[in-house]
Amino acid sequence: MTTPHLQPGRGIFRRKPIELITEDGETGLKRSLGLWQLTAIGVGGIIGAGIFSLAGAVANEKAGPAVLISFLIAGIASAAAAFSYAEFAGMIPKAGSAYTYGYAVLGEVVGWLIGWDLLLEYTAIVAVVAIGISGYFNELLGFLGVDLPVWMLGAPGTEDGAAPPGSYKINLFAALLCLLIAFVLNQGMKSAARFETLLVYLKVGVVLLVIVVGAFHINAGNYNPFFPYGIGGAFAGAATVFFAVFGYDAMSTAAEESTDAQKHMPKAIIYSLAISMVLYVLACLVLTGMIPYQEISTESAFASAFADVGLPVLGAIIAVGAILGILTVLFTFMLGVTRVGFAMSRDGLLPKWFAKTHPVRKVPSRFTWLIGVASALIAGLLPIGEAAELTNIGILLAFVIVCAAVIVLRYRRPELPRGFRCPGMPIVPIIGIVFSIWLVTFLATATWVRFGVWFLIGLVIYFAYGYRNSKLNPDRAGE
Repeated sequence: MTTPHLQPGRGIFRRKPIELITEDGETGLKRSLGLWQLTAIGVGGIIGAGIFSLAGAVANEKAGPAVLISFLIAGIASAAAAFSYAEFAGMIPKAGSAYTYGYAVLGEVVGWLIGWDLLLEYTAIVAVVAIGISGYFNELLGFLGVDLPVWMLGAPGTEDGAAPPGSYKINLFAALLCLLIAFVLNQGMKSAARFETLLVYLKVGVVLLVIVVGAFHINAGNYNPFFPYGIGGAFAGAATVFFAVFGYDAMSTAAEESTDAQKHMPKAIIYSLAISMVLYVLACLVLTGMIPYQEISTESAFASAFADVGLPVLGAIIAVGAILGILTVLFTFMLGVTRVGFAMSRDGLLPKWFAKTHPVRKVPSRFTWLIGVASALIAGLLPIGEAAELTNIGILLAFVIVCAAVIVLRYRRPELPRGFRCPGMPIVPIIGIVFSIWLVTFLATATWVRFGVWFLIGLVIYFAYGYRNSKLNPDRAGE
């Protein structure tokens, strides 16, 4: 008779049965997130730099007014992956997202590698977002006439003629911001979600203000030519803005903290992407209609656009809204990385010490502080360009894994109850796979080298520790 720990698949490809995952009562995380809180976390992860700066850069340099087509193309491709995530989220309502799905369907080593990669990717995203917010904050202080010491304004290697030779430098605000979000997450999921939801409401309010007021300043002539860079420009823009239309993947790691994950998680994934896409398209329509695409700022598109039409005060409000908007992205991805790490530790692939939750607040405090410190070091000591190069590849590979796994499981276990079924099987998941692989080809060689090094480190740790200590290893010590 097969025991619960002797699962289908052997060796590194052993799989944790879905029945064991869903019935496993070992948790420690408190279920406190409702549908709209989950949706807010998803929206918080999707809408950020994409709408406040990336849209302007793509419109100016790659797509012109067709930037809204770029967002639509990216949104359709992202939706293909979102539907796959939604099917899994309704079927396996546990922490870990792509790591857990890959582990259950494709085997332990696949789950380990995608989880290991997401630890780096999500942590780097947190650091990059913190650095971006720090830049806005420094500009805001400069506008108010506040001059901070040069040593705390940027990472070593960043240009600043006022810095004396040999002096130490750190992006202090970015580092402190990472630690602040770690502190907020450690206050308990219910309190942290309230903080995130409030910021998301403020952010969406600012975006709606931009759309409504900007609509009165649209000049239809600015839409001509609509494809100044050709159709190819719109597709090139889609490859860039694709990184602004995920975030639901990090939100899905919180499935174990949902009050009714099997019903709420699929809806929250779809709702968050749909809401974000509507706001993206309307905002792009307004932006490219207000001023000619050649004149759109690549750094502060909307703030500059409203200043150009004689509304500088509104531009300042938008700048503050951008800070709040990007802050929610930082929250969502730190939440995501801590839950992935928690799930890996609970499965025995990382030291179980990290899976211990706070006795009262029921959050993985140890891993949260570990990520808080790690992201603070990256944000404080690396220039934004180097930190940004650590992101993207892992998330695209997670999309490939999840889309492939949903196809495999549909045919391997068709009888499993599914609260949500990915439509257009297998065409929709295949679209997600193809588009993700296509985007991977745009990544720089240095990104592949860093990924390869991290990949090899992960394999060493897995074979030295994870394989032997996995809960699915019947020969592990103590079993």
